[in-house]
Amino acid sequence: MSKKPNKQAPLRTAAEAELAHSLKRKQRPAEELLHELQVRQLELEMQNEELRRAQVELEKSRDRYIDFYDFAPVGYLTLDHKGVIGEINLTGAAMLRVERNKLPHHRFAQFVATEDRERWHRHFLNVLTRDDTLTCELALLRGDGSRTYTRLDCLRLSRADKTPVVRIVLADITERKQSEETVRAQEEFFRLIAESAEDFIAVLDLEGRRLYNSPSYAKLFGDVEALKGTDSFADIHPDDRERTKRVFKETVQSGVGHRLNFRFVLANGSVRYMESCGGLIRNSQGQALRVVVVSRDITERIKYDEEIRNLAFYDTLTQLPNRRLLNDRLDQAMAASKRSSLYGALMFFDLDNFKSLNDTHGHSVGDLLLVEVAHRINHCVREVDTVARLGGDEFVVVLSELDMDKAKSTTQASIVAEKIRAVLAEPYALNIQHEGKAETTIEHHCTSSIGVVLFINHEASSEDIIKWADMAMYQAKEAGGNMIRFSDSKA
Repeated sequence: MSKKPNKQAPLRTAAEAELAHSLKRKQRPAEELLHELQVRQLELEMQNEELRRAQVELEKSRDRYIDFYDFAPVGYLTLDHKGVIGEINLTGAAMLRVERNKLPHHRFAQFVATEDRERWHRHFLNVLTRDDTLTCELALLRGDGSRTYTRLDCLRLSRADKTPVVRIVLADITERKQSEETVRAQEEFFRLIAESAEDFIAVLDLEGRRLYNSPSYAKLFGDVEALKGTDSFADIHPDDRERTKRVFKETVQSGVGHRLNFRFVLANGSVRYMESCGGLIRNSQGQALRVVVVSRDITERIKYDEEIRNLAFYDTLTQLPNRRLLNDRLDQAMAASKRSSLYGALMFFDLDNFKSLNDTHGHSVGDLLLVEVAHRINHCVREVDTVARLGGDEFVVVLSELDMDKAKSTTQASIVAEKIRAVLAEPYALNIQHEGKAETTIEHHCTSSIGVVLFINHEASSEDIIKWADMAMYQAKEAGGNMIRFSDSKA
């Protein structure tokens, strides 16, 4: 604290002057003079006490100012018009990692990182020409060699009798910069993932409008930038659209993503099968903000699965159901017969002179005949019926929903069987292409032997029905072929 000033001297001088003046006046009684002196003495003591209290409050105010200035959470410093530090508080010195008493008379620019010095110079010159507060952010190199990031709020103060100075509030923004850098690095990381991934990544608003689409979307829609703001549901196949919208709304409402398959219809009319899963992004208050959808094109997988299914259930040559699928279709027809009490029928076909064609012209020509046979049989039955190839030159037809009466059902089955027998007996024109030779056409005549068995209400197993039809077919073949035989077994 500073030494207290002697504020009693002026009062003593005034008192002595007053005493001298009173002596010139008429002599007063001693008691009156004594009383007056005592009053004056008391007044002086009260004034002295008031002065002491004022001095204490002044020193407290000064101490508070020093505390507020030196220990403020931000740095305060003053630069002259040349950018030299005039004064700085303790916080500012701590931010620069330099002892406070060593900072005055040093240029502030020496603490600015090399890459920011030119920008600081332009900013400082701009401050000297303005009357408002200007702000900039700089990287500083501290006294211990470490780096920090700061925000500087600068204000020029002009005085009539002095050159201008610049007051600066220095705030440490290192943590914020590091957070921004972390976010920037994460964004760059995910951007690289999105741009490199084969998957399709989309960010949608809560209404399903596109905010971002990864570059992979160019494979489907061309210009990715043109997708911004468009309705993501507009390109979905009409049969899948409402279901997709419903799942999207459930994700927004519950925050739980759902895996979904749907189809995109492209501008050229082609269809791509997509497998997709969405996830909800929330803001800091937990409110729904946007939806991220990751999709992949599964068109080739769908085709592959279909091929596998075809290999498992369909004959590769004729594309008819094979024995495995036939058994399933026959079981379905028998179950339907039980529900409806309508008869069904199974026909077993074998070509009569197929072997001679293979022996003469080879299996490739025989395959042409089998494909044509399958085509002709298909045109003789209804969509609800099943035509299957068991292998070689053996075919099976399952007729469903004939009649409740067995005799009428037998008649209906006979009509269909006769229609097929007749069409299979018509000549076949087969085009043969040998390597290095012109295409030639041969005519082949081929008949069939047909065995038929009726069934109803699971009265026999599917294996027995096929076996009985097979036996009836052999009876037709042994009788000379090109005819129909009904099984006399009770189905």
